[in-house]
Amino acid sequence: MMQSKFWRRLGLTLAATLALAAAPLAQAQDYPTRTIKIIVPVPPGGAADTLARIISEKLQTKWGQPVIVENKVGAGGNIGAEALFNAPGDGYTLMLSPPGPLAINKSLYKKLGYDSDEFVPVSVIAANPNVLLAHPKVPANNLRELIAYAKANPGKLNYASSGAGSTTHLAGELLKFMAGLDIVHIPYKGGPPAYADLMAGQVDLMFQGLATALPQIQEKKLKVIAVGGEKRHPALPDVPTMNEGLPGFVSVSWSGLVASPKTPPAVVAKIHAAIAEALKRPEAARDIKGLDVRDLIIGTPADAVRFTREEKARWGGVIRSTGTTAD
Repeated sequence: MMQSKFWRRLGLTLAATLALAAAPLAQAQDYPTRTIKIIVPVPPGGAADTLARIISEKLQTKWGQPVIVENKVGAGGNIGAEALFNAPGDGYTLMLSPPGPLAINKSLYKKLGYDSDEFVPVSVIAANPNVLLAHPKVPANNLRELIAYAKANPGKLNYASSGAGSTTHLAGELLKFMAGLDIVHIPYKGGPPAYADLMAGQVDLMFQGLATALPQIQEKKLKVIAVGGEKRHPALPDVPTMNEGLPGFVSVSWSGLVASPKTPPAVVAKIHAAIAEALKRPEAARDIKGLDVRDLIIGTPADAVRFTREEKARWGGVIRSTGTTAD
């Protein structure tokens, strides 16, 4: 009788274990059955926001379920990231974000209401080198001239950024640190208003994504001082990299899609597969034309984990070296 009870208990335990193991698979097979929300922690109009809306349209067409984009803006992206952190881990809340909340803010802020290490990466979707831009009034045409002018006029130049903790902010601080410059930082609530003030001459300098800046560079409405990527960009083959003047200087903006903590791997795999399929279509490339299609990436979740880890280490080193804080 004791043996019978033992085997019965063992059978029930095994059945329960198998049921728990099968639950995520069944959840993935059924997914999605209702509205999906993509949080964008930056204002409308930027690259991450536009990319999220393109993806939402493609997913809605594929799955026949509403896919909405919600801009939750503020605190360097932390408000949107905290909303994702507190969402159920079922795949119905995602976030498409620039590097700040995913790879920078944990080193930049003393206290956060979320842990970015708990997010579940789906894919790094797009990358775009930042370029150092100057308003035409600035009497410098290259990095050497800019450094010389800034050193001769400490505190006279300023630079705009899309907000504390953005790559455009940290790139400016890295420039100041590596070149030994006194340049004033002027943070904005998002890239579009900062860029508008640069165009208007209200600020002197700004690091900005190449895709956004290229038309104004070509029309000579803005000066391009240097490119932040590791190599010269095909669109600007004659423009040196920051790295050529300041060895080790790299600044690239990117957009990553993550799910809320504890989202099952099977659900993540289904989301990734749908996005990869959608972005490989010719019409997707056409829709993303303004976001620098050359740097469109469709990495796997494992690629995203590895890339995000590397970015955290790199920007964490920049923050420690420059003493930059956001609190």
